[in-house]
Amino acid sequence: MNKILRGVAAAGLLAASAIGAGTAQAQETIKVGILHSLSGTMAISETTLKDVMLMLIDDQNKKGGVLGKKLEAVVVDPASNWPLFAEKARELITQQKVAVTFGCWTSVSRKAVLPVFEELNSILFYPVQYEGEESQRNIFYTGAAPNQQAIPAVDYLMGKEKVKRWVLAGTDYVYPRTTNKILEAYLKAKGVPAEDIMINYTPFGHSDWQSIVSGIKKFGSAGKKTAVVSTINGDANVPFYKELGSQGVKAVDIPVVAFSVGEEELAGIDTGPLVGHLAAWNYFMSVKSPENAVFIKKWQTFIKNPKRVTNDPMEAHVIGFNMWVKAVEKAGTTAPDAVIDAIVGVSVPNLSGGYSTMMPNHHITKPVLIGEVQANGQFDIVWSTSGLVVGDEWSDFLPDSKPLIADWRAPMSCGNFNTVTGKCGGKGS
Repeated sequence: MNKILRGVAAAGLLAASAIGAGTAQAQETIKVGILHSLSGTMAISETTLKDVMLMLIDDQNKKGGVLGKKLEAVVVDPASNWPLFAEKARELITQQKVAVTFGCWTSVSRKAVLPVFEELNSILFYPVQYEGEESQRNIFYTGAAPNQQAIPAVDYLMGKEKVKRWVLAGTDYVYPRTTNKILEAYLKAKGVPAEDIMINYTPFGHSDWQSIVSGIKKFGSAGKKTAVVSTINGDANVPFYKELGSQGVKAVDIPVVAFSVGEEELAGIDTGPLVGHLAAWNYFMSVKSPENAVFIKKWQTFIKNPKRVTNDPMEAHVIGFNMWVKAVEKAGTTAPDAVIDAIVGVSVPNLSGGYSTMMPNHHITKPVLIGEVQANGQFDIVWSTSGLVVGDEWSDFLPDSKPLIADWRAPMSCGNFNTVTGKCGGKGS
């Protein structure tokens, strides 16, 4: 063989060796995508979720990883930009080759990425309360559906606080609008007249709350007990609560129950004037259980800050991550189809001392808790369900949704089966 041929052959061997090494290296770890905003209006809420995912991955690697392989976190920043969520999701799946993704906060970001996960047949665990009206094969909803947060909160205010007038205040996007549509229908079904329901929306990052809070005070001065049901998201909560305090809106007069304000958001607010206002979640840092005590200690050690708080969406990621690990081990592979089939029925410990289970509709069982804001930024749990509540993906209070169910097991394998017509595809998916 002449020098030229030998050179070509050697180059070919080197190239093949490099490709083989690259393939071997790619197979050495299982990549886990983290799709949370680290900048923009939602960073106040989502950065912590990125951090807890890094902790969970680190902890699992200390246990030996999954299927004998280490996990590798791949973090991207969609920057509170909803179209960018879809772009980053595609990047994670097609370029980074992640086996699973944990991410999103707002429903608009989830709606943006949903077609990507469906098209590319990858898996997303979504950890935040949402409006329901959806069940998709590639999405696992570990946050609360409306019947696991919004409806019980209204029931609590009606029963305990004897509330008669309702302010439904939200950020202007799909989650607040759909949740409030459900709540408005629910309140009217309970006999609340339309004139006793006030609905208001503000844009993301809204900062000037003076006139809105004045309007709430005026609405609440009609002689009927009034409450605010808040679906305000992100950093707009900080000036909203500050304005409540400035205008002397006290919980004894007009209680606010929030669905998107937890310990992390309260960390940036003077909570003194807010004592007594409420939040509805499925977990609070103040939960008394051995599991929660271990989690808090592990979190504060990992983050190297004994004052860092925990919150509900963090617990949802704990549950979702552990369910994914268990399903992968059960399936013996990270292949999406096998994991999707294996995960239904999987139960893992939650942080309240019980077990949460993945149901056939890709929602999980959760307790529902009502917490009261304390001066130290924590919540005193004033009410809880007696057991776990199964997430209802399609609301019983919307006529088009009432007959729909989701069951992703064979042979149904449908996210919107119409029990009246007996057909899949009754509405959306």
